[in-house]
Amino acid sequence: MANSTLALEGAIATYYNAHGFREPDVLKALREETAKKAEGNAGMQIGPEQGAFMGMIAALIDAKQILEFGTFTGYSSLAMALATNARITAVDVSKEWTDIARAAWAKAGVAARIDLRLDGGNAAIADLLKQGKANSFDLCFIDADKTGFDAYYEGALKLLRVGGLILIDNVLWGGAVANPAEKDADTEALRALNDKVLADARVQMVMVPIGDGLTMARKV
Repeated sequence: MANSTLALEGAIATYYNAHGFREPDVLKALREETAKKAEGNAGMQIGPEQGAFMGMIAALIDAKQILEFGTFTGYSSLAMALATNARITAVDVSKEWTDIARAAWAKAGVAARIDLRLDGGNAAIADLLKQGKANSFDLCFIDADKTGFDAYYEGALKLLRVGGLILIDNVLWGGAVANPAEKDADTEALRALNDKVLADARVQMVMVPIGDGLTMARKV
C-alpha cells in the first residue's frame, strides 16, 4: 500500500512503459507519423498511456456519443474510437493537422463514426445546442486552446447528459500552474479553471497525474 503517487522515473518508468498499457499498431504508427510531420508541434499529441487510459474510461462508461475539442492529428479520437462503438464529434480549426487524422481514422476503419468539424469550439457548441443536442453526449475531451477551456467546459456541461464525463487535458501544464512566476495567459486560464472545477458543485471531480495532468469531471 502507498499513501502518495509514485514518481515515474528511471527504472520504474521503463517498467511502466513496458507493462502499463497496450498501444495498437495503428496508434503507434500515427504517433510516429506525427513526430515526423508535426516537428515542434508533436508535443500537442497525448501520450500512449493517456490514450489507453481514455479508451478504457470511454469503454467503462459505455460511451455512445463523444465530443472532442482539439483533435490535432487524431490520436485521442482514434484511441476512443478503437475502444468503443461510439460516434465522435471532433472539433478543431486546422485542416493541415486533421488531414493526418482523417487518414489514420480511415486506415483504422473508424472514419464513418467520426464527424470532423473545423468551425472551432464556440461555434460548434452553439450549433450543437441549436440542433437540440443538449444533455445528449456521454463524454467530452477538452484539449484545444487553453484560454478557451472555460467556455468549452461550460459548453460541455450543457451538452453532456447527467452522469456524463468531461476529461480536461494539460491541467498541470508542465508544472507551470504551480509556479507563481508563470503569468502568461494560458497558465492563468488553466489555474482559474482548476480552481473553478475544484469548487464546482455541478460536478464530481478528480485530477489524475497522467500525461500533463488530466481532470475528470462527472456531471451530477
